[in-house]
Amino acid sequence: MTENEKVQGVHVAPCKVEMANTLLSMDCLSFLAELSRNFTEERNLLLKDRKLQQEKLDQGELFDFPHETENIRKGDWKAAPFPEYLAERRVEITGPSSDPKMVINAFNSGANVYMSDFEDAQSPFWELMMLGQENLYRAVRHTLNFTSEEGKEYRMNDKTAILFVRPRGLHLDEAHVHVDGKPIPGSFFDFGVYFFNNAKELIKRSLVPTFYIPKTESYLEARLWDKIFTFSEKYLGLENGTIKATFLVETLPAAFQMDEIIYETKNHSLGLNCGRWDYIFSYIKKLRSNPDFVLPDRSEVTMDKGFLLAYSRLLIRTCHRRGVHAMGGMSAFIPVKGDEEKNRVAFQKVREDKEREAGNGHDGTWVAHPGIVPVAKEAFDKKMPSKNQISLIPEVSIGRKELITPVTGKITEEGLRSNIRIGIRYLEAWIGGKGAVPLYNLMEDAATSEICRTQIWQWIKHKKSTENGLRIDRENVSRIIGEEVSRLNKTPELEIASELFKNVVMDSGFVEFFTIPAYEKILKMEGY
Repeated sequence: MTENEKVQGVHVAPCKVEMANTLLSMDCLSFLAELSRNFTEERNLLLKDRKLQQEKLDQGELFDFPHETENIRKGDWKAAPFPEYLAERRVEITGPSSDPKMVINAFNSGANVYMSDFEDAQSPFWELMMLGQENLYRAVRHTLNFTSEEGKEYRMNDKTAILFVRPRGLHLDEAHVHVDGKPIPGSFFDFGVYFFNNAKELIKRSLVPTFYIPKTESYLEARLWDKIFTFSEKYLGLENGTIKATFLVETLPAAFQMDEIIYETKNHSLGLNCGRWDYIFSYIKKLRSNPDFVLPDRSEVTMDKGFLLAYSRLLIRTCHRRGVHAMGGMSAFIPVKGDEEKNRVAFQKVREDKEREAGNGHDGTWVAHPGIVPVAKEAFDKKMPSKNQISLIPEVSIGRKELITPVTGKITEEGLRSNIRIGIRYLEAWIGGKGAVPLYNLMEDAATSEICRTQIWQWIKHKKSTENGLRIDRENVSRIIGEEVSRLNKTPELEIASELFKNVVMDSGFVEFFTIPAYEKILKMEGY
């Protein structure tokens, strides 16, 4: 038994990360236990609510704005003010927390914010999750450094991007920490370890703990997070409202409750973000049983069309009415080494995307690579000379119809094959410990892989064919999976990934998140 297992009711798996015992001190574990005991039951009930809502959608119901919160949407209220140093969030870069080189490069990238990810860009091996916490502990204190195998040293600059932390979604558990015999929710663990170990240090440095909260589906889930924030502040003796958080609107139901999400967290809110990739995934997932909402190739589902454009515009209006940031979405493009023409094309696409976002009224945007930071910054500088555009409240009328209007376009065999290649190759990397993966000149994470497999599932269910007449059924999909896998280098991870991918796209039911069965594979690999 280790020291960390002496907290009553708490069991922690062994961990080889250097700072594990410091980070998971008895005091920290006591805090985690209180989080779990106070809020896990409510979290579980909210996850059940998601299932009940899905059953209604499968029976033909569609989303609408909640009747019981109409007064909140119509009310004249604003969120609490935020610290001045958070006013400008022009360019935000995101990446996994576990890779010290990537973390340092993100801090030094010239972006305004670095969103360090424990979720979609992070493979949840136990030691990687703890290494991520160690990296951030050192980064907060400006002691993080790294030396490559070639002897190159990486250190944080004096002036760096502002740190935001994204914990896992409410649906995921951390199997390596049990409280009273049950795994702690992964979101509570990620948030709790970072907050407990760093909040007071941040305040000493005239900063506050800042977070990105993913996968929220309702204002009741936002209310739970507000309770967690308030409880945590009180636990450490901090003023209410010290924690600041941006909620990702990356699920379809959340788009109908944006005012309410800000309202529930108004003492802690920094605004909302257009989590575009997960939002496409959620759109397919939630409307999966309805043949009227089948989407074309992923490449055709862009932010200037249909439901995506509508929710972006509504998000801007909603946030600015409430005095908080309306953040734009991710650019997945990355520089292509040694190919100036491909770089020129990619950079132009980024520039057009970011100028559109800034022109619509967003206060900042996301990128996945330091090399894209200057391009995004230039686009926002051109359209947004001030620190933000919160004072701009666009006159747009977005209703239920606009928020669910599908994007139209072609379903092609190449689109099908691309989904298979990207989905399997990403899963292979994820099972191998990498959560942010450069594939075909784009940075892919769990959200884009989720789009790949849900699109195929949806096309099979609704008996779609490609434009060249190929029926998208289990037989043809199975054959093409075999063809695509045969072209890849064989690894143990590829075998696991291809089997898992095939299972989730062929399942007559629907797997809510592939990361749940994939996490079970990781636990087996760890021998846990």
